[in-house]
Amino acid sequence: MNKKEDMNIVIVGHVDHGKSTLMGRLLADTNSLPEGKLDQVRETCRRNSKPFEYAFLLDALKDEQSQGITIDTARCFFKTEKRDYIILDAPGHIEFLKNMITGASRAEAALLMIDAKEGVQENSRRHAYMLSMLGIRQIAVVINKMDLVDYDKTVYEKVKKEYLEFLDKINITPKFVLPVSAFQGENIVKKSDKMPWYQGMCVLEVLDHFECEESKENQPFRMPVQDVYKFTKNGDDRRIVAGTIQTGTIRPGQEVVFYPSGKRSHVKKIEVFNAPPLEVGKPDMAIGFTMVEQIYITRGEMMSIVGEKEPKTASRIAANIFWLGKKEFTPGKIYYLKIGAEKVKMELECIKGVINSSNLSSTEEKAAVGRHEVAECILRTDKPIAFDTVEDIAGTSRFVIVDDYEIAGGGIITAALEDEEQKIREGAMLRNYKWEVSDVSIEERIEHYAQKPSLIVLTGPEEVGKKKLAKLLERELLNCGRYVYYMGIGSYLYGVGADTKKGNTPDHVEQIRRFGEVANLMLDAGMILIVTATGLTHSDYKIMKTVVEKEIEVIWLGDEITTDISPDMQLTDAEYEKSIRQIKNMLKENGSVLA
Repeated sequence: MNKKEDMNIVIVGHVDHGKSTLMGRLLADTNSLPEGKLDQVRETCRRNSKPFEYAFLLDALKDEQSQGITIDTARCFFKTEKRDYIILDAPGHIEFLKNMITGASRAEAALLMIDAKEGVQENSRRHAYMLSMLGIRQIAVVINKMDLVDYDKTVYEKVKKEYLEFLDKINITPKFVLPVSAFQGENIVKKSDKMPWYQGMCVLEVLDHFECEESKENQPFRMPVQDVYKFTKNGDDRRIVAGTIQTGTIRPGQEVVFYPSGKRSHVKKIEVFNAPPLEVGKPDMAIGFTMVEQIYITRGEMMSIVGEKEPKTASRIAANIFWLGKKEFTPGKIYYLKIGAEKVKMELECIKGVINSSNLSSTEEKAAVGRHEVAECILRTDKPIAFDTVEDIAGTSRFVIVDDYEIAGGGIITAALEDEEQKIREGAMLRNYKWEVSDVSIEERIEHYAQKPSLIVLTGPEEVGKKKLAKLLERELLNCGRYVYYMGIGSYLYGVGADTKKGNTPDHVEQIRRFGEVANLMLDAGMILIVTATGLTHSDYKIMKTVVEKEIEVIWLGDEITTDISPDMQLTDAEYEKSIRQIKNMLKENGSVLA
């Protein structure tokens, strides 16, 4: 016997337009309620001298019943011959925007409720816009409370015309539009004889005609790398790449590629905790892999299978965001973007459009995104990230934004945009694909040298003592037993980079890229590399970060930061011994120095 399909449906709409009533009616009329529940609620209403409402079947919280509104996203379960359904009732009040987003983000399709008597409200437009931004394209417009307008076709057609014109502007084409009376049970689980002019489906038929999303198992393989574990006890030399499978399936022997690095290997075994190895890994499994070819990868990379549709990589993305932070979302400030297992620095590049959920106005020209506003934005990350767009795989398109250690917003990625590092990134991926892997692993080098390879960039204005500090730091780290090297910029520019400097027009981007390649080789050998650069910019850093795969620590020397760089440390004291102590402490805190 084949298992029935599962589907998540969300019901949204303006407050009091009948969402909870519709859900209650569906449960009651499909005999999906626990035995005695309907009579219990009727008796409760009688004792409290309140008229019975089907919404009370769902509004279980005391505060919700006393206020007559739905506060959280209620869930209910019922079955048809075709499917098992989870119906999510999302709040309509502006104050409960966050809860509505949480509910709607899990849905495959939506019912959008409109009161036939009140007509299209601003919330009706806002909720439709939010469903659009969440990537929910299967929508049925349910024009409710037809009993209050005497089941008048003219009223129905007027509301339908107005709402469809609005939906067309935000590129939504509903699959169905239907008239109902949820309270009276008309056109809910069977066609109503009160509206002979309507020849379409009832709500229950509409639900069964929605299409289920493609099974996660049939989608391309995706697994964000949560961590890489190295075992040494009792001769165990396994390196296990761990994470939770988001979509797709995987088997031993398959060739995999990690993004954004582009490194490849073959799966040796699929490992699980305290159990024999598996023959196949499936979605939602927390799992580990050993690899045939030992490659250096880091937390946050996206694991996929060679030959399947690959994820996108970029450091500029178009995104729809929901802002919930107390402080405005503004350009020029550093935030953190968390997607999958990756966490990267991020800036708001520009705002393309905003909807305000407090006054429901919209604008294309705004300097910042305020609390409870919904915006279309372009974001810039400080290094490339791997992701899918919401149209391809919704789960790996979603992210949250962290401000001051709190989640202040969330959203979905709608497109990967061109960035300055695209060609450089493609070159780095090709390099990684062709890379000759040493028999000595990076973990062995880390253990041998008691340090993690790191690039330390001392920058700032001219004449602040960068070179002197770099050489003193090199000497100090060497005396402490570190594998360290200071590479002066002149040593590079007139050697490996000699042909990048032609007269008075040096190819600055190529100089940085080529320097990054040299640094990457030295870091692969397990070294701590120290370099100096005058006035390093954010653009310079991003080029370095695209090419260099290990840690980069940027230290600014001087009282005032005069470029757009966001350094990891700023040293304002000219005393070299004190500066060296501060740098050494930083290296210990971030794990670059292990002992």
